Amino acid sequence: MPLYVSIPFIIIGFTLLVKGADWFVEGAAGIAKKLKIPALVIGLTIVAFGTSAPELAVSVTSAIQHATDISIGNVVGSNIVNILLILGVSALIHNLPVQKSSMHLDIPALIIFSALLVGLGVWGYALAWYDGLILLILMCVYMALLFWNARKEQREKLARGEVPIEEEKEEPRGKLQKWFAKMEEKTWFLVLLTLVGLACVVGGGTLLVDGARGLAEYFGVSERIIGLTVVAIGTSLPELVTSVVAAKKGETDIAVGNIIGSNIFNIALVAGAASLFYPLTFTVAGNLVDALVALGAAVLLLILILLSKKSLKKPAGAVMVLAFIAYYVYLFLV
Repeated sequence: MPLYVSIPFIIIGFTLLVKGADWFVEGAAGIAKKLKIPALVIGLTIVAFGTSAPELAVSVTSAIQHATDISIGNVVGSNIVNILLILGVSALIHNLPVQKSSMHLDIPALIIFSALLVGLGVWGYALAWYDGLILLILMCVYMALLFWNARKEQREKLARGEVPIEEEKEEPRGKLQKWFAKMEEKTWFLVLLTLVGLACVVGGGTLLVDGARGLAEYFGVSERIIGLTVVAIGTSLPELVTSVVAAKKGETDIAVGNIIGSNIFNIALVAGAASLFYPLTFTVAGNLVDALVALGAAVLLLILILLSKKSLKKPAGAVMVLAFIAYYVYLFLV
């Protein structure tokens, strides 16, 4: 594929992925609220799924097209970017406190899932459909624990007399925003928004994978490298922008938890679902090294949090960013 076709495919694909995921979450969350589904359940399911929708679309599309290096590279690459780059840069901007639930559940779960990915990949040198089923079943177990833990925290807050604060919505500005806010009150529009968002995610994922493969062919680099760099950073852009802006504003309460949750979804849901369509080949010299780096990043995060007394501070951020740079240097030199 010529470069003048690959680059527009990648740009349009990224745009559709990000906007499509936004529309999907807005539409699905709006429908859930109309059905009187608690906000807690919406946050733990629809919103969590929405943040992983770009990675899911790219990895499943890659698996269907047998571009397994892009599929695996997208998962482990996004996890490396999320921890070392996104949390690292955010910690350099502002100290990031780590919630008790992240220390007790999310970070240990991420380390377990990361180690499991390595183990399943080495066993048979591929993630087969039954490996995918194991990951998806364990994701359901994790979601059940997450929901139970959230309900427990909610009951404890109510027992202490803490009233949940309703999130204030920004007043829509401009005619288009006001029209959109008015339309979001209609059920048929929410259904349409959800379907259009889903279609954009699927279409964007297809364009991105096609463009990424074309880019790999043009520059003569492996699909693994493209998956770990261009695709991984691109699908992590929403998390990067959100975390950096939140850090600048000092709104850091759930920054670490959100990133960790996204990484768990990447392994359990994204890799698990993708392997159902086609076995994801695991090469010892390539994918195994990357998966070990992703596992190492999760362990490093836990160590830095413990050393920093349950928060990520500027020195920890500097260590993570330097580790990220070192890994990328390794990618292009080895």
